[in-house]
Amino acid sequence: MIPDRVRAHEEAFKPAFRSGDRGPFLATFADDAVMRFEGVPVGPCVGRPAIAAAYVTRPPTDTMAVRHAESVGDTDGVRFSWDAGGAGVLTVRWRDDRVAELMIPFD
Repeated sequence: MIPDRVRAHEEAFKPAFRSGDRGPFLATFADDAVMRFEGVPVGPCVGRPAIAAAYVTRPPTDTMAVRHAESVGDTDGVRFSWDAGGAGVLTVRWRDDRVAELMIPFD
């Protein structure tokens, strides 16, 4: 089962990058959220403005679909597949139904 909070984040991600209107997606992040990448020279991005800037300067080249999520308290391990092919696992820590920390590994 995929938690509603994960599904809402995913559902905000796709249209944000197809349309360029990132506002609803960025609203899923806490004001002081941290976004970290592993395997790419980006970030960490601390705070919603820094996260927004990262998505503007280095926008994703693909969208993803959530396949499975495992929750432990306020943290979800999310298995996803890229729409163009490939898969991965990201980690989302939540606070008050907003993303407090997002860690995205790349090979």
